[in-house]
This record gives sequence, structure tokens and C-alpha cells, in this order.
Amino acid sequence: MRESQPILQMTNIHKRFPGVKALSGVNFRLYAGEVHALMGENGAGKSTLIKVLTGVYVIDQGNIELENQKITVHSPQEAQAIGISTVYQEVNLCPNLSVAENIFIGREPRRFGRILWKEMNSRAQRLLWDRLQLQIDVTLPLQSYSVAIQQLVAIARALNTSAKVLILDEPTSSLDRNEVQQLFGVMNKLKSEGLAILFVTHFLDQVYEISDRITILRNGEFVGEYLADELPRIELVSKMIGKALHMLEELPKTEGKSRSITGEVMVEASALGRKGAIAPFDLTIQKGEVIGLAGLLGSGRTELARLLFGADRADQGKLQIGDSAKGVHSPRQAIDNGVAFCPENRKTEGIIDELSVRENIILALQATQGWFRTLSRKRQDEMTDEYIKALNINPPNPEQLIKNLSGGNQQKVILARWLLTDPKLLILDEPTRGIDVGAKAEIQKLVLALSTKGMSVLFISSELEEVLRVSDRIAVLRDRRKVKEMAEEQMSQQDVMQAIAGG
Repeated sequence: MRESQPILQMTNIHKRFPGVKALSGVNFRLYAGEVHALMGENGAGKSTLIKVLTGVYVIDQGNIELENQKITVHSPQEAQAIGISTVYQEVNLCPNLSVAENIFIGREPRRFGRILWKEMNSRAQRLLWDRLQLQIDVTLPLQSYSVAIQQLVAIARALNTSAKVLILDEPTSSLDRNEVQQLFGVMNKLKSEGLAILFVTHFLDQVYEISDRITILRNGEFVGEYLADELPRIELVSKMIGKALHMLEELPKTEGKSRSITGEVMVEASALGRKGAIAPFDLTIQKGEVIGLAGLLGSGRTELARLLFGADRADQGKLQIGDSAKGVHSPRQAIDNGVAFCPENRKTEGIIDELSVRENIILALQATQGWFRTLSRKRQDEMTDEYIKALNINPPNPEQLIKNLSGGNQQKVILARWLLTDPKLLILDEPTRGIDVGAKAEIQKLVLALSTKGMSVLFISSELEEVLRVSDRIAVLRDRRKVKEMAEEQMSQQDVMQAIAGG
């Protein structure tokens, strides 16, 4: 039975960074013996809230109370000492050390300065069995076990510090279904023992399977706290993305959107999948067709795109590009087959910031030519000038370092780079994220113009309005699985959101 007072309470939390309001008036409370899901899209403030709670950041304003006592935490070590432990998505233990060493690292039982190995191994074995019902050889290196077992070892280490609050930050992102069930069994046992668990995930099915309550953040602000069994999935999605159901309206369709679709198949994926990344899916893209991918962050949109580009290698299924009988197992093979990919993170995976606009634009074409068949400077200048004018890149100076351009103009440079290769399929992963409205409109118009010329486009965006505006068909993903495909006449915001929510 839940206690009348929360074990942890965060009230009116504010946190600013230079030019960014990360958290504004956020409230959060956690009771002993419950699993409380913290939900929100990318940039909602979930990670910042956890870092404030665990002492990575100091709050600018607000109060944090643990067991009715006001606390100020200055470091993760201090948080752990008072009973707040975190297990991260990437297990931050030492894979070359034994399981027992990882559990007791820094707190090894000693006598006269020497580690008592037999006692440490015995205590580790007992802790894993008593608390987690896990029986493994604790003398083996951690790296000899699966990611799921490593997660449980990380939890055991957290419990060994007398944790009152356990934070699980995306613990299931690398686990298969059976491993998730194993973890949930442990979480339910710990909950029954009175442990308070803060659970961060992007998987809606998992939220409703394991959580008692849900707190939603959006754009650094507190949206609300809800009992999981009283919050319909469609409302959860609405609150996360900020679209009230009664406000959903059909968007006007862009004229002439489908004129160039001929029925010629450009891309065909059959039962294509990768274990731990995305479940096997079927997808056909016709020449001149724009396919939109809709789904929440973590739903598998990027993972699907990376398989089509060969950036990740599929371990099942078949992919055919055009009439080529060869598969796609690497980005080089994808490029040779006419596939271009503009990644979500343009800063780390797109631009090379110490090179000029010209050098960034000609990069992919030069790679396809081979480094020993260098494009002449005259040809480079001609192509660069052509695309600077065509895409309205500003400032129109090909020798400007790309790092000095705005986000929208950097995005246009990456587009120009791939358009130079004359691709059959253009994959755009969040092409308008973080850019102004004018640049967004230009990129949307460009997508539609390219499709009318016969280019196929896979368009990924977190903004449903944008996906609806440019797409001929929409594939909906949820929890790393393609769950629905919608033709143009079926597409509305409410239908897409219902598919995303599922249940």
C-alpha cells in the first residue's frame, strides 16, 4: 500500500543554461513501492531533471526533499550516499572486471588493507540471488554476460548502496522481449519490497505494462502527473507532443503531390530487420513517391532508415533497390545503388565543420568518383554555385566555413551534397529540426519538387503536420516495430496519433 507521503518530492524546479531554459516550474514526486514513468519527447527535460536530482547539475530554483528532509545534492556520489542510485542506458561498469568486483568496486571488504575475495564473491552471489533471483558465476568477467545480465548487475550494485530511490534511464533500449520480461520481474520484486523506481523509457507498451503513475514533461515544463490506468494512450501521446485531440484538424493537401508516381518500384524491403534495433518490416517505395515515417522518439524511425542505407547491417530479410539484384550491406553499396541519407544529427554525422561550404557540398560526389579522380576546381565551383542558387543557401559564399552558417543553411548544404549524386532514393531524417519556419517551408517545397521529378523520398519528422503535408503514404512505427501503413485518403492527424498510441 502506498504511503501517504512521497519518499521523494521535487517542487518548482528551474534550470537554465546559456540561452536555454531547460526546466521551468517542474514538479515530480515518487512514492515507495511504485514504478513511476517519466515521459516526454526529445528535449522535454527528462535527462536534465535526472541530472538535477543526482547532483550532476545544481538547480537554479526549487526544492528537493527526500523522506521529508530538504536535500541539496552536489554530485552523483553524494546522491548515491543518501540513497538515490541510477542505472543508465549504457551500462557504466567495468566489463573486464568480475561481476563481484563491479558490484563492490570502491567498497570491497578488506582486512589489513587486503581484499577479502572469498567474502566479496560470497556476498555478491547472495545479493544477486536474494534481491534479483539471479544465479550466475560472479567470478567471471562482466563482459562474458549479455547486456540484460549486465543491467541486473548494475541494479545489484545500486541496491548494495542501500538505495531508497532507483532511477532506471532507458534500461530496456538494448534488450529483447524475453530480457525485458526478466528485468520487469526484478522491478516488480523490488517494488514489492518498497523500493521507489523512476523509470524512463520511450516504449509505450512497457510504460503501461510496468508503471503505476506517469509524469509528462514537454519543452522543459510540467504537463501533469497521472495514474497509468486512468490515462488513455492517445491522451498520453497528445500531451507529449502538445496536440489536444479536439484541436486536430485535417491539413490541406499539397496540390500535385502524387503526379509522378508511376507504380515502378524503387525500393522493396521484405521482412527486413535487425535484432535489438527494429523488428522485421515490409516496405515498398515507388518512383516519385514520398513515404513519411511517423512515431515517437525511439519508435524505430532512424533504425529503419539506417538499414535502408546500410549504415546498420540487417540480420534478417531482403532489400532490393531498383532492378539491382545485389543487396545493400554498407553505405558505399547504398550510394552505388542510388541511395542518399541526410542524418538526424547534422552536427556530428552530417557536416564537417572545418571545411568550406564548397568542400562539404562536393564530398559525396567526390567519394563516388574515387579519390584518385579528383573533380576539377572549375567543376566544383560550377556545381557549388548551382546548388547555392537552387537552394537559396545564405550567405552565398562557397568558401565560407560551414560551421559559421545557420542550422537551416547547414541542412541545405547537406541536401545539396546528396542531390549532386542524383539519387534514386533520398532519405531525410528530421531535416527541419532546429531550423526556422522559412527554412522549413523551403525544404518541404524542395521535397515535393524532387518527387515530381521522379525521385523517391523517405521523410522522417517528429512533427505530424509536416509528415502529413509532404507524404503520399505514411508508415507508423511504435516500440521499434512498423504497426500500420496509411494511404493518402486515410491520413489524418487523429488517425496517425491513434496508430502511434496503439492499445
